[in-house]
Parts: sequence; structure tokens; C-alpha cells
Amino acid sequence: MKQSILVIYLLAVLYSCSSESTAPFEDDLKDFPVLKQVLDNVYNYQVQIIYTQIDRNEHGNALMTDFSVNVDDTRYFYPASTVKLPIAVLALEWLEEQNMENLTAETTMFVDSIRPAQRVALADLSAKDSLPSIAHYIKKILLVSDNDAYNRLYELLGQDYINEKLQEKGLNHTIINHRLSFAVSPEENRIANPIRFVDSAGTVMLGLPERTTTQHYTNSNNPTIGESFYVGDSLVMKPMNFTDKNKMALSDLHGVVQRIVFPMSFVESERFSINEEHRNFILKYMGMLPAESDYPNYPQEEYWDTYSKFYLDGNDKSDIPDNIRIFNKTGQAYGHLLDASYYVDFEKGIEFFVSAVIYVNDNNTLNDDHYEYEEIGFPFFAELGKYLYQRETKRKKTVPADLRGFTFDY
Repeated sequence: MKQSILVIYLLAVLYSCSSESTAPFEDDLKDFPVLKQVLDNVYNYQVQIIYTQIDRNEHGNALMTDFSVNVDDTRYFYPASTVKLPIAVLALEWLEEQNMENLTAETTMFVDSIRPAQRVALADLSAKDSLPSIAHYIKKILLVSDNDAYNRLYELLGQDYINEKLQEKGLNHTIINHRLSFAVSPEENRIANPIRFVDSAGTVMLGLPERTTTQHYTNSNNPTIGESFYVGDSLVMKPMNFTDKNKMALSDLHGVVQRIVFPMSFVESERFSINEEHRNFILKYMGMLPAESDYPNYPQEEYWDTYSKFYLDGNDKSDIPDNIRIFNKTGQAYGHLLDASYYVDFEKGIEFFVSAVIYVNDNNTLNDDHYEYEEIGFPFFAELGKYLYQRETKRKKTVPADLRGFTFDY
């Protein structure tokens, strides 16, 4: 049986390669000028790309082949909002570990405050019942990358749980150690708020006290970015230090998406330990467009289809075709743009993974709001997505992809 699977895989790879004249990124890119400009200047743009071709064996299982550009797990970049994806999945893993009857992702979750640096969360007006919950926070994270929703799940889990779980799963180049868009000290980020889960009658089902970690999850090589940065109106003439900031290598981010989409491609210890219902919940909202959501509700003029789908051009406000779904997580901060995606065309049977990061900060000054997102960043992602999609349309597969498991009722 193993020999037959290997033969089919080798045939698929040989067949697909024979139908392509060159390896990815080594062919003529004249129709993709920004992509070519970036690839010709990988140092300046600090670009990293991982593209995974997917073939299927006789049982429909995924066989993945990686191609990469300039990937270096030791080179620091700021991961921005991409760290929200593993936090969302870990919140469901934590929930299942409680093994408490009637404690679900929809159970009301109150965040309390006992310190000046902490903020309470006793309501969420974007929810149907105006009450916060793990499920609702996850929706907001995956639909529009809501910072407060991430902070609440960060406060639920705490630094120790987050980082120990990531290490267990082989995500060894990731550190998550702070809230987002919430200015508190590294010491305050090591303290997690008290949490209460209450039933419909207001009875506390589970209470978590304030929790403090003594472990310092910092970047030991003291990474810096840029040549100068602003603090308010003051310009500081030295690189900005990211020692106490979040970290996630592109290979880890790519691996998170792969673990969600194809968990059985990983050994059990490296998978997220969530049931199929919760996995489908994550997938559904990774692929959902903001305007398709009722609660929370997002107006399309403010949150257009490609608002967080960079490979379909984050600047393009036209509708995404019905046959295309991208299950992904993006990030944008300090001149960095990131997108880690599972890209699907249901009509053509196309599927592939692509993750990339680019740094577009020509003056190397941080916090001045002068980044080349519009000129270089978004066009780079749009051209990269189009380029890989076009390659995939020409790639012949021995076994067609069965994509029914990725269709959801939106």
C-alpha cells in the first residue's frame, strides 16, 4: 500500500513538473512588474515566500511540496495581526481541555479588572445578545482582525499556556507575549486578567483568577528594525528594539494554516487538539467575507471583500468571484505586510498554500505612517496571488482535489 501511494505521488510530481517549463519564481515575470521588482531586490524588501503545491493520493490525502524564496527562520520581522490566528485556535483547545458540561464557545465570558492597566469586558454590542464569548471573539478576529477580541483571548489563555502549547506543536520560532494596540509594559503583559464564564441565569460556571507568569518570553537576540522611529512627535535616531515584541517565523505561520487545513498531515503531537466542529468553525470564518456576517455586522463599503485577502488585491473593492475562497490571516504594521493563505478555486479544483511577508519602508523610519503599502506592498501580494493561480491552472493533477470539505454555508 505504501509503495502504491509513493508511486502515485512520484507520478503526480513528475507529471506536474513536465507540464511546467520552469520552477516557481524562475520563469519570465514580465507580466508581474512589482513581483519582479521585489524578487530582484529581496534584501531591500526583506521578502520571504513559501508556496506549497498540493497533490492528492489515491485516498484523497494531501501530498505537499514546498517552494520558498529567501526564507530564514532566524531573521526577525514583526508578525503583526497574524499572531491572532494561533490564539483563536488555542482558545478552542483550552475550552475542550476544561471538559465541562454546558461550557461552550458560546458561553458568556466576562473579563474583569483588578489593576489600573487592565480593562473590563462585560458586554459586546456587536453580538446578537450583546454578550461576549470565545466564539464571538474568534469571529471578530478572523473577519476583520479585531485587536480587542485578540486581547481578550490573550487574557484568557495567558503567556505560559500560549507559548508552551506552541512549543509542543513544533512551532519553535514563535513567541506571543503582548496585547495589541494596548500600551502596557512587558511586566503588565505577563499578567492575565481574572475571567468569569457565566450561564444564562448569571451563575458563574467557571472562574479564573488573575494569573502571572514568571517566565520572560522575549526575543533573546534583541532584534531591531529601521534606523529611527517616532514616539509621539519625537524622533528617536536609532533602530527600534523588538526584544519584547511578538515573534513568528514565516515557516511557523505557514505551518499553522496547514495544521488547520490538513491536520492529518502532521503527527498527533503537532496538531491543534480541537474537534472537527471547532476546526470547521475556524475554517468557516477564515474564509468568510465581512459582509457575509450578520453578528458581528460589517458594512461592505467599509469592509470590502478583499479587506483582508491580500492575494486578491487588498485595494480592489470589487466582489470576489463565488468560485474562489481564501482561508487566511493577514497582518500589517511597522511597514510589514503579511498573508498566510489556503487558496481554493472550487470550479477548477485548484488548491495551494502561500505565505509571504514584505517590508516596505523606504526611509527606514518607523511610526511615521510613510510606508509603501499602496505603491509596493498590496500590488506585490496581488501579483503573487495571480502569478501562482495562473501556474496552478496549468498544472495537471493525477488525482482531482475533493474540496467539498471546504464549502460552508455563508
